[in-house]
Amino acid sequence: MKRALQLARRGEKWVSPNPMVGAVIVKHNRIIGEGYHRRFGGDHAEINALRSASESVAGSTVYITLEPCCHHGKTPPCVESLIAERPARVVIGMSDPNPLVCGGSIEHLDKAGIPTTVGILEPECRRLNERFIKFMQTRIPFVTLKFAQTLDGRIATADGHSRWISSPASLKFAHTLRAIHDGILVGSGTLVKDDPELTVRLVKGRHPLRIIVDTRLRLPLDARVLQNQDRARTIIATTETANREKRATLDKMGIETILVNRDQNQQVDLKELLVELGRRNISSVLVEGGTAVITSIIRENIADRLVVVIAPKIVGKGIEAVGNLGIRVMDDAMKISVRQVTRKGGDLILDGQIKRKEGQI
Repeated sequence: MKRALQLARRGEKWVSPNPMVGAVIVKHNRIIGEGYHRRFGGDHAEINALRSASESVAGSTVYITLEPCCHHGKTPPCVESLIAERPARVVIGMSDPNPLVCGGSIEHLDKAGIPTTVGILEPECRRLNERFIKFMQTRIPFVTLKFAQTLDGRIATADGHSRWISSPASLKFAHTLRAIHDGILVGSGTLVKDDPELTVRLVKGRHPLRIIVDTRLRLPLDARVLQNQDRARTIIATTETANREKRATLDKMGIETILVNRDQNQQVDLKELLVELGRRNISSVLVEGGTAVITSIIRENIADRLVVVIAPKIVGKGIEAVGNLGIRVMDDAMKISVRQVTRKGGDLILDGQIKRKEGQI
């Protein structure tokens, strides 16, 4: 199963909104075949493993990180192909949270007389596909909030200069995060100040959908995110306060604008926006700032994962990463559950999540 997990991760930048899946076929204590889901729309891990088998699969044990599919999607049901090969046993890391599957394939295997074992390395399998699981269970995208800051919590100097806070290694890591998410979201302030392209350039991978949060539609029409729509598509979330003529101009440029209600702070309601993105089958979103968006995400506690790059630099007065949360006493501070701390270049990368209050999803 550990080998199957290693294989599964190879598809990380290419398979979304499908899950990452790996499969290994073992016979007489030898691996005779293995495979993984390589790309969205392509053959699943089980099919690739069966095709790679160096001898008959009959009598073997098949290890799969996720329950095989049992419905017709972009490809035929994998469980039928598996049953046809007559393995002696199937070992599954976790059942599929997709309501179209969810135990169905395990039942098919049982009826076919093929014993199954479920739950081997299940925590690791769930961690691998946390984005997929959250989306299947809620139809709301998995949200990763990522920002780079100095040791004293600044994302820019007092004059707004921010290139580059983090090391080249951390920048490459940031592009990897872009590649594994369906969408990347920034606020209009970041767009106006930095004019980012928001594409994947430092690693191999797909360009995410570029999502701009712009309450009053103040982004310049020559912004780089509005160019090259054939490479990476852009949508803009705005409100009824947006200039209608500018919306019409953007429409002619091939840029879609989505009208979203305003929240209590008179900004784009991010929770409503996430629901709308889920309707569009956007299963995961990477949020890259700036301060206003970061603060809203943290205040509303809607980030599923928090990635903070901490550079060993001090600038003193500057632009803070997180704005006012209305917290007056330390006991009310939002607590972080740290999953991992690593180093990239000279930077520390904290990977964790904000602990949710009782009743929050």
